[in-house]
Amino acid sequence: MNPSMNPQPKPVIALTLGDPAGIGAELIARLLAKPEACQRANIVLVGDAWLWREGQRVAGVQVATQPVDSFEAVRARPDTGVPAWLERDTVRPDQVTVGQAQAAGGASVLRVLDACMDAARDGHVDAICFAPLNKFAMKLGGLAHDDELHHFAQYLGVDGYFCEFNTLGELWTSRVSSHIPLKDAAAALSVDGIKAATRLIYRSLEANGIAAPRVAVAAFNPHGGDGGTCGREEVDIIAPAVRQMNEEGLPVQGPFPADTIFLRAQAGEFQAIVTMYHDQGQIAIKLLGFARGVTVQGGLPIPITTPAHGTAYDIAGQGRANVEATWQAFQIACRMGASHRFPSSQ
Repeated sequence: MNPSMNPQPKPVIALTLGDPAGIGAELIARLLAKPEACQRANIVLVGDAWLWREGQRVAGVQVATQPVDSFEAVRARPDTGVPAWLERDTVRPDQVTVGQAQAAGGASVLRVLDACMDAARDGHVDAICFAPLNKFAMKLGGLAHDDELHHFAQYLGVDGYFCEFNTLGELWTSRVSSHIPLKDAAAALSVDGIKAATRLIYRSLEANGIAAPRVAVAAFNPHGGDGGTCGREEVDIIAPAVRQMNEEGLPVQGPFPADTIFLRAQAGEFQAIVTMYHDQGQIAIKLLGFARGVTVQGGLPIPITTPAHGTAYDIAGQGRANVEATWQAFQIACRMGASHRFPSSQ
């Protein structure tokens, strides 16, 4: 066979078990019980052995794995059709109470994620998909930032623009401001900020395999500001940002009133919406399909994805966790990881 006809090697995807007190290990067990998971990627599962055993027990499945002693060994191994297993001792069972946010669990999450990011920085991992975590537990366990995205950005040395994307099937959203009080959202708008959020989601959709993304920009005020009679952010900030992007060759549209833009996207007109503040997009996305939503950490030098729902402490350990959002997050990590390498490994 001509070597040029050989298929591309599968991307190496690191999977983590998430907060040990939540539904993460159960979700990963359900995910890896799907035969098609290992068809999509060369998977390395990272975490505590006792927690992985517990996740399989709760999910009612048994998943074969291949132990490895390092991240470096994962890419070099033959395609066995089973995930690699890289054990990390980060937390004891007696330090975890199911359904409760605790410092030991938060510290465990940080240690595993940091190890995966180190592996990505060394070129051994192409993307990370992590099971749900709990921000409060992570702060108890040593997280120095408001959320995991800012931790990732600092750890990986990001000095440019970054933000969370929320996705539902083929629809993606980004936002200009995120975890700030609503009273500060107007002051957080700027031409440069809107352009940065729009460029980032446009390029990320391209990395997800979409050749010509259809991206729309939401208005900020009711009725899109009604020509400036109900707020001037559209006139003074948002429309100029869209116009400048068009002049620069980025074919985005808007601003469109926020109370109808998601209807147009749902009808297939747009593949991505740039929203102006957190709940403008989050409410719509979660209403359209909470159980299938995915969060993509945008602007980092490696794709990192996770289901958009949380640790579901209220049903942890009960075998009731829905794997659909985790499956969607994994598939996005596979698509983006297949076309991406950490800059230091290129």
